Order: sequence, then C-alpha cells, then structure tokens
Amino acid sequence: MKETLLSALRFRHACKHFDKTRQIPGEDLEFILEAGRLSPSSMGLEHWKFIVVRTPALKTQLQGACGDQPQLGSCSAAVVILAKKAELAPDSEYVRALLKREVPQAEYEGLLRFYADFAQRVDLVAWSVAQCHIAAANMMTAAAAIGIDSCPIGGFDPAAVREVLDIDGRRYEVALILPLGYRAQPQPARHRLPLEALVEYR
Repeated sequence: MKETLLSALRFRHACKHFDKTRQIPGEDLEFILEAGRLSPSSMGLEHWKFIVVRTPALKTQLQGACGDQPQLGSCSAAVVILAKKAELAPDSEYVRALLKREVPQAEYEGLLRFYADFAQRVDLVAWSVAQCHIAAANMMTAAAAIGIDSCPIGGFDPAAVREVLDIDGRRYEVALILPLGYRAQPQPARHRLPLEALVEYR
C-alpha cells in the first residue's frame, strides 16, 4: 500500500502538453471527482464546487484567461475548482446545516458561536481557497494512481475565468484550475529537496 501511493506521487508531475487524441473515460473522471468530494475540509464545510470543462471552445477560452498556457487547450478535461464565499457567512443556512451534522445537539450552539467569532478573525475567502487546494491535491493523486496526468494552474485572470464560465463572483472565488489528460511527452526529471532539509523533529 505504501509503495502504491508513493508510485502515484512519483508518476504525478505538472504536465504541460497533453495528448489531444486521448480522452478520459467518464468513469475515470468520476473517480477523480469523487476523490475531491471525499476530501477533508476545515469544520466539515466542504468549501468546493467543481465545474468540469470538456467543450473545446470553452477550453480555448479558458486558455486565454490563463495566460495562454498550452495545457488547457490540449487537456481532455479541466476541472475549475470554485471556493464558496456567500455560503460561509456565519448566519447562512449552509453553515448551520453542515455544522449541525458535526457535533451533538448539545454542542451545536457553542459551535455556531465559535464559528461566528472565527469568521470575524480570518479572511474567509482565503480560508475557503486553501481548503479547495486539499481537494485538488487528492484529485491529482487519484488521477496519478490510474495513469492520468494533471497540472494545477494558479496563474489566471479571475475575472476572465468568471466571465468565460458565467460564475457569480458574489458566491464563488476561483481557487484553482486542474487540467487532466494523458501526457504527450516523457516526464521530465523531478527536483525535490531532500527530506532532511524539510523536516525538524522536536
């Protein structure tokens, strides 16, 4: 099991050029999306919404909104991950419903008070975007486990992406765009710092 996971992580890389002739089967795409859905989120609020773009014309428009990065034009599908905004207001029905399932009824009102205080102290949008990155990481690992490549894109024009996909900016922030497909070129050499340079035990 350990080696299976490490193999998937070694297979994954930021694929810049996908094979346009190969399309991801529907069941494999659903498997990847399910990995996102099952991801952990702070307070169990499931901060994400996924828009799957497969239409060639829309992928081309997205490419233009992302500095013309070629992976968007050549991928089989692009998952645009949206971070919830309006739903995260402390008094929203969404927050009340999802927090209620996290704790026993006796603790529910206390959790609501905790969240209301928390919401005053943090940037809720940045927090929501960070949670979406957890889902993205799980989707990339799931994709790699079944031989599908990905490339997380954080460099984009948010307003242009919202316009292309008709996204309500009051409800959602564009968190990340995740092209998926099959590599058209060999995987380049991987460069990572050694573990001892990154880990400190105390």
